[in-house]
Amino acid sequence: MGVAGKVPYRIETERLVIRCYDPADAPLLADAVNSSLDHLTPWMPWAKPVTVPEEVALLRSFRSQFDRDENWVYGVFARDESRIVGGAGFHPRGGEGSLEIGYWVRADAARQGIATELTAVLTRAGFELVGLDRVDIQVDTGNEASLGIPRKLGFVHEGTLRRRLDRGEGRPPGDSTMWTMLREEYDRAPWRDDYAYAAYDAAGDPV
Repeated sequence: MGVAGKVPYRIETERLVIRCYDPADAPLLADAVNSSLDHLTPWMPWAKPVTVPEEVALLRSFRSQFDRDENWVYGVFARDESRIVGGAGFHPRGGEGSLEIGYWVRADAARQGIATELTAVLTRAGFELVGLDRVDIQVDTGNEASLGIPRKLGFVHEGTLRRRLDRGEGRPPGDSTMWTMLREEYDRAPWRDDYAYAAYDAAGDPV
């Protein structure tokens, strides 16, 4: 992918911390998931009741993938890091020079602009720090709340892929809408300065 060492471990905004998970975050993640099952289950196949030991194992896996520059999964925290308000990630699904952004928000933090903010900030970091040529977003056609995010940020709807998204056991696959922003489109994006951020590497140094 050519991005080794370029994806920041920690990103700060005025109200959010978006950072690589630590296994010690397991109780916060379990609380976020278990309190949001009705909200997440229609769209996230992984949404099911979880225990803290299960989340410890999951977060060890996420951290390992992050450290090996294979897949970059972030926790999205309140500014004081006392609470997880969602999750996000950069995923290498689209080929050379691109990463796909995924995101979710816990139920009681929905409709506060958090998903838009974290997606905008990750898009900025992807182009400005990682050096991407393209950022992708996939959204289930039925998820109107999530569809509003790439639309608001000016991503281009490239097409709809039928029966591509896993909706979980016992449910038919969902149709996927693919949204893309190219580097030259990002350079003209009017919202860039509205989403300030600071980013840090694995050693905690600014990048």
